[in-house]
Amino acid sequence: MQHLVADYTELWAPSPVLPLIQFAGAHSLVSTGIDHLELSKQLRERLQSFDSIVSWYGSTREEFRAAMLAINPRCVFHWALPRDLSLHATDFYAQQVGALSGLIPRIRVNQTGTRDTVVIHPFSGSKRKNWPLENYRELARLLDARVDWLAGPEEDLPEAHRFDNLAHVAAFLAGARLYIGNDSGITHLAAAVGVKTIAIFGPASPRIWVPRGENVELIAVSDLTNLTPSYVARVANRLLGSRSF
Repeated sequence: MQHLVADYTELWAPSPVLPLIQFAGAHSLVSTGIDHLELSKQLRERLQSFDSIVSWYGSTREEFRAAMLAINPRCVFHWALPRDLSLHATDFYAQQVGALSGLIPRIRVNQTGTRDTVVIHPFSGSKRKNWPLENYRELARLLDARVDWLAGPEEDLPEAHRFDNLAHVAAFLAGARLYIGNDSGITHLAAAVGVKTIAIFGPASPRIWVPRGENVELIAVSDLTNLTPSYVARVANRLLGSRSF
């Protein structure tokens, strides 16, 4: 949910992404109370004060949309991703607000330095999108650089680096020579901060979901079990500038 005026933008979004938002005042969507059946007087007055509201939240909930429009008729709703999407997800969102297609997400980070390492995040939001962890471990042995493993709070990888917010993850990624990961949000984050990125795709369509950027190398296979560590290592070592690939 976004409030736009000439000199101020306020963004209401899920809490985990708030540290990445640099262009607006950011607030946790849940903490605003917007999802309560009975909105507080304070929240109703706040919503009424906005000159314009652009929202992807509640797009499939007719009662919610009606209630919001009753509070502020200057609220415009856009749809979440449909199941039959035929264009890149970035273009889908851009098209809804009249922006150009082909946009490349960018995130600036406060980078503290560079490391001669490859970051590997071997997880995603779906197990079926994950290249087997043992393959990543074999890949790490074949790389011509030291590996920094990365994992989220609930992901089982004892030796991995973990961070308390996505801004710290972004800075960590930006300091590496190369990132390798599955079809995941962290892979999109790596591409957005500009680090060389290898995105490994299996069941999902890269035409719709591949991260964009001049530093992104896509490896797409119909069956992830057929992708060998030696093949990924050759791609990675080439991007590292190694003579051994």
